[in-house]
Amino acid sequence: MRFTIVTPSYNQADYLAEAIESVIGQEGEFSIDYIIVDGGSTDGSVDIIRHYAAVVEEKRRECRCLGVTLRWLSEKDDGQADALMKGFRLADGEVLAWLNSDDSYLPGALGKVAALFDRRPGLSVVYGQTHYTDPAGVVIGRYPTGPFDYQRLATFNYICQPSTFFTKDAFEEVGGLDAALHFVMDCDLWIRLAKGFEFGYLQEFLANYRLHDESKTVSERSALANHEEALMVVRRHYGRAPLSRVYVCCHQRLSDVLPPFLKKLRFPLFLSALPLTLARYLRLNKGVHREDFRDIRLHKVRKLFRSRLDLYRRP
Repeated sequence: MRFTIVTPSYNQADYLAEAIESVIGQEGEFSIDYIIVDGGSTDGSVDIIRHYAAVVEEKRRECRCLGVTLRWLSEKDDGQADALMKGFRLADGEVLAWLNSDDSYLPGALGKVAALFDRRPGLSVVYGQTHYTDPAGVVIGRYPTGPFDYQRLATFNYICQPSTFFTKDAFEEVGGLDAALHFVMDCDLWIRLAKGFEFGYLQEFLANYRLHDESKTVSERSALANHEEALMVVRRHYGRAPLSRVYVCCHQRLSDVLPPFLKKLRFPLFLSALPLTLARYLRLNKGVHREDFRDIRLHKVRKLFRSRLDLYRRP
């Protein structure tokens, strides 16, 4: 088996070497086609990439798999999805994945993925479990993954991107990534793949997902745009606006206009978001979907009173 791993990179020199090391250090009966697409970094990232390209080409370190190639380019792009597609168009592996420059694979990850693809040749997508880490790389929690359920993707993306691998044939058949998306290109891809291909859930930790100030997952600056894009994608694929997604959009929109001291009053903020949510939900759906109300659980309501970062930490 040959993997193509694409890493989009832009001014992430603090984390980039760790990401690269985690790819080229994988061990197993497979080969790796590694492609780094840099967006024109100015923080020393290109020097790091150039160093590792020489290390791989000149075989300065022991290769623990059947072979590693490292290709790279550095030029301006139109965003993460555009950078990724530049890399995937160059791919010569039969199994594809992308690893962001601030994330990393765990030792043995690719070997576990290859083994599952070998055991179940009908699979087109394999995904596993993922640790959340802080900026220093210390594990602080886990991404809430679970067995595959197409309908559940409408309300929550439980398939974590750094721990997800898909065949090149399936990726190309669904048209690759939507370059118009800036936040949820991964969930959009999973939904399109799920309509015609088989997923396999590997209950093993495969990657680390780093949370830091510039992470799109944590950043309050991009939170509303992230939620709105997710709602738009789900409406496009499922033909409805799930209550949970409408609520987080309304809650975030309200939070963005409040002074900091009022944001800390979580219960009043929750109550204030409810009528906005109901009005928008009814307008978007032109009625009520029973599954939205069947999905309400007490533990989910409790999450509404916790901060974004606290949601990612261990209980």
